[in-house]
Amino acid sequence: MPGTRREHIRIGQKVRVVQKQDQRSGKLTEGIVSKILTNSATHPHGIKVMLEDGTVGRAKEILN
Repeated sequence: MPGTRREHIRIGQKVRVVQKQDQRSGKLTEGIVSKILTNSATHPHGIKVMLEDGTVGRAKEILN
């Protein structure tokens, strides 16, 4: 599931994010959401989240 809608993302959920420096290459980093940083309901490039290890990026995929 794409990570463009805030309502689909929950704290404690496993996601793949793209970090700012990896936007050109599209490299994804997997982790557990600790904080949701985007306030708006949707974002075309993905909702910005912080992972448990402190990584900040835009959610590209929500994993089960």
